Amino acid sequence: MKPAGKMLWVALFAVAFALVESSVVVYLRALYYPAGFSFPLRLMEIAHLGVELGREIATMVMLVAIGVIAGGRPWERFGYFLIAFGVWDILYYFWLWVLLGWPRSLLEWDVLFLIPVPWIGPVLAPLLISAMMIGIGAAITLRIHRGRAFLPGRASWAVALLGTAVILFSFTSDTGATLQGRMPEPYAYWQLVVGLLLYGLGFRLALREEPSGAGVNRRG
Repeated sequence: MKPAGKMLWVALFAVAFALVESSVVVYLRALYYPAGFSFPLRLMEIAHLGVELGREIATMVMLVAIGVIAGGRPWERFGYFLIAFGVWDILYYFWLWVLLGWPRSLLEWDVLFLIPVPWIGPVLAPLLISAMMIGIGAAITLRIHRGRAFLPGRASWAVALLGTAVILFSFTSDTGATLQGRMPEPYAYWQLVVGLLLYGLGFRLALREEPSGAGVNRRG
């Protein structure tokens, strides 16, 4: 199957999986936020928290698995994973809007993840990150299909990891809002912008670091 066909099936999986995920959240919000989701956060019961952590781990396993199934080489699999994750995350919020009429604005705050500590931020942040993931994932996949290697070096790894650290800090630094039931501090949008720029720079560096004459005969 050509990359376009694989991308379509990966995206369809992500769309359907997003509906499953958002349906679970509909039930959780009915249980913990019957008047509508808002901050400050309510602490989950320990039993429910354990189930929720398990669901998040299972979600990541399924998204990784679809990338492994779709791709033939390691970086191609990573590209399909990025596409699956990005489409899933964006459609997750689309389905919540269809089912609950939420978010009313892209600046609404949400709990993004729970491992290893709760992540919070405006809905706009994961949507922008997911859009970049889809673009980079598609570019990696098509590049490999056209016979060109994708072999990021130390510089691209360093820049991408720095971008990850900046964005993770923007989501997890406000422990008062996540662990102590306070209202969140204003989100540091500049950290999101810096993180996204670093991701873009890291990807650009990875393209420039390709060894001369590298092709599909090299694994990656």
